[in-house]
Amino acid sequence: MSTANENKSIVIAGAGVSGLALGNFLLSEGIDCVVVGRRSREYVEQRQRAGVIDTRAARVFRKRGLEDRVVGGAPVEPRLGFRVDGEIRQLEFATDDHQDGRFCPQQVLVRNLITVFEQDGGDLRFDSEVSVEDIDGERPRVRLSDGSIIECDFVAGCDGDRGATRAAIPGDRITRHSHEYGYGWLVVLTDAPGNHQAMMAIHSRGFAGQFARGPRASRFYLQCPLDDTTADWPDERIWSELEARFGEPLATKGTIIEKQVVPLRSEVYSPLSHGRLHLLGDAAHIVPPMSAKGMNLALHDADVFADAVVHYYKNGDPSLLDGYSATRLQDVWNYQAFAAWWTDTVHDAGDPTYRGAFRHQVARADFERLFTSGTANRLLSEFMAGLN
Repeated sequence: MSTANENKSIVIAGAGVSGLALGNFLLSEGIDCVVVGRRSREYVEQRQRAGVIDTRAARVFRKRGLEDRVVGGAPVEPRLGFRVDGEIRQLEFATDDHQDGRFCPQQVLVRNLITVFEQDGGDLRFDSEVSVEDIDGERPRVRLSDGSIIECDFVAGCDGDRGATRAAIPGDRITRHSHEYGYGWLVVLTDAPGNHQAMMAIHSRGFAGQFARGPRASRFYLQCPLDDTTADWPDERIWSELEARFGEPLATKGTIIEKQVVPLRSEVYSPLSHGRLHLLGDAAHIVPPMSAKGMNLALHDADVFADAVVHYYKNGDPSLLDGYSATRLQDVWNYQAFAAWWTDTVHDAGDPTYRGAFRHQVARADFERLFTSGTANRLLSEFMAGLN
């Protein structure tokens, strides 16, 4: 006898990018679902994260008729700005069919997804822990922290790297593949505009990045050792190091609102499906932020999974759901390969102390080839647009 208080077709655990995008995709197709978030609405809507929606992800929203309602921000310019040992160098991309990307900070995208989902009658719940039961059965159960139980056909695990859904898969049925890069980024949010909309520094003291977060805020990144703490980086040292690596004074030095040290890593779990549970977004894979692919891979997970669910309900055919893991892993590993190469290249090209002079010279050669070889430039352009 069922103990469920409710019945849904799909329970989506997690109210981040993958969960909210999936909820909107399913709702637009008339599929009954509920999105359950562990954090509060305020936390989800205000959490500061980077965000460039690449061409492929923008087209996912267009395909669902949601682009005009969800995707905001200015078009992504087909170039990357670098300061290499203090010298400005603009890397222009091949632009054939690659120009639909948008600069859209993740918190803006999340707020837009929440607004559209609720306007269209979606069931969205915050402040609720979940536990998942009977994922090998015909009707999995999701237990909420208020004691209620939702019975469903499928569970979408979109609750991040430390969420409950992946933990529900028996340890001997899932494999973690990981790579640690050996250094971190000091991530700094300030209330001052930067000198540039976006700029990255390749310097012997380490990588640095600067990205605007609206007209009066910027986020900065500084490569640092893994054992550094925020106490090692008082505000004065941060400003001094940014100026040293960029080779120019900062026009404005505002209040530093937030700083944290983030280890750079890559991670993939395999398979992405077990029984009637399927993993999406950070619950399935992590890429280093240098690649700008974390949010975009999550959006593509949601698109592929939504297509599989729609196919199942409209045609009674589970084949796309059965193939979800294999389909996504092929794409995820392709972008992990790009992320690892690109991350190593921009860091090794500047800092010779981490992996030695040989890797430093190899990275410089790889970096220079992007300016001189149309083939190399086109390949990077495809990855940046999400179209490789």
